[in-house]
Amino acid sequence: MKKVLAVLAAMGMAVSMLPAAAMAEEASYTIGICQLVQHQSLDAATQGFKDAVVEALGEDAVTFDEQNAQGDTNTCSTIINSFVSNEVDLILANATASLQAAAAGTSEIPILGTCVTEYGVALDIADFDGTVGGNISGTSDLAPLDGQADMIHELYPDAKTVGLLYCSAEANSQYQVDTVRGYLEEMGYTCEDYSFADSNDLSAVVTTAASACDVIYIPTDNTAASNTELIGNICLPAGIPVIPSEESTCSACGVATLCIDYYELGYATGEMAVRVLQDGEDISTMPIEYAPSVTKKYNPDVCEQLGVEVPEDYVAIGSEDEAEAAGTETAETQTAETETAE
Repeated sequence: MKKVLAVLAAMGMAVSMLPAAAMAEEASYTIGICQLVQHQSLDAATQGFKDAVVEALGEDAVTFDEQNAQGDTNTCSTIINSFVSNEVDLILANATASLQAAAAGTSEIPILGTCVTEYGVALDIADFDGTVGGNISGTSDLAPLDGQADMIHELYPDAKTVGLLYCSAEANSQYQVDTVRGYLEEMGYTCEDYSFADSNDLSAVVTTAASACDVIYIPTDNTAASNTELIGNICLPAGIPVIPSEESTCSACGVATLCIDYYELGYATGEMAVRVLQDGEDISTMPIEYAPSVTKKYNPDVCEQLGVEVPEDYVAIGSEDEAEAAGTETAETQTAETETAE
């Protein structure tokens, strides 16, 4: 009799464990990824995000619905609406326009932004304190704007006029330009805005800027980053140096940049996604996170072409030292700089 009871007890335990096992096998997630446009920095952030999620959850536990808007903000809205209709578990909004479309499209599905410079500006939040609230959080690609101005002064102390080249349709580009202008004017530079509505008028605007300025500064601007060959073909033959604020633009047409690692930024965003999906963390209480470090980098080819010598603490883009370069600023410094700029 005891043997029979033992067998029955064992069978009962096995049956009771089946639902939990089944639930474990069924624990899978669908993540919608809306990327504004294809270029090196945004691509790296998306890849970092996916790698972090897969590493934590496993390949069989997550499905990515990855879509690219090809630079069209209206397409961002269409993509987001499809995610909402398909009831995805989480949305990654890569770049400001994607975040704005996601915020307008759903207040229920968790949204993580990445490659967004300033969330208060992007989402029109007055007195932004670092936490969006609601169903939105994410990571910022802001490198210290005062440090970018310092780089221009370090490399071109005798320049007189700095052209600020940016897309007027990108709110965060305007924010960066306005902030950097203040630092540069304090240093004695004359700053001139050269804004373009889209890629169609970029060539004419860059040509005008190159004929009137000593140096051109470009913020983290997706339209500019998607048209670096055009910018380089105008500025470099004219001998006008370009100081962009992200690496992909610098690697194509820039002299130097104070930049973050976009793969690292995307990876950090992926870790946030895991905390939301697997750990059940409340996204409304998650503050915006920043890249842990920034690095001074230079483009050896462009520097040689323009006869520029950079200080020893700059790292050559594409060199063996690049991957090992220590950041010159911490995430806390970036956060403090954001609050100061505001």
